[in-house]
Amino acid sequence: MSAKAEHYDVIRKPIITEKATMASEANAVVFEVSIDANKPMIKEAVEALFNVKVKAVNTTVTKGKVKRFRGTLGKRKDVKKAYVTLEEGNTIDVTTGL
Repeated sequence: MSAKAEHYDVIRKPIITEKATMASEANAVVFEVSIDANKPMIKEAVEALFNVKVKAVNTTVTKGKVKRFRGTLGKRKDVKKAYVTLEEGNTIDVTTGL
């Protein structure tokens, strides 16, 4: 497997919400990442895929809710988000796709 494919395994998709848009004003981008990815892996993947310099990576894990599916209990998957702060002068346009 190529290195680029491994980077795509770490970073799943950009998250575009109201809160993520507020973070983009502070030169940060929000990605959904693999649950077992750590901060150095995320930093390396973002720098390799987007050709930008990363200043900091903050992560958060949202636990999956227990919901009912057709009357039986089910659990949504846990989601890990990475708030990637970029160095000054670097930008990522998440609306164009990869």
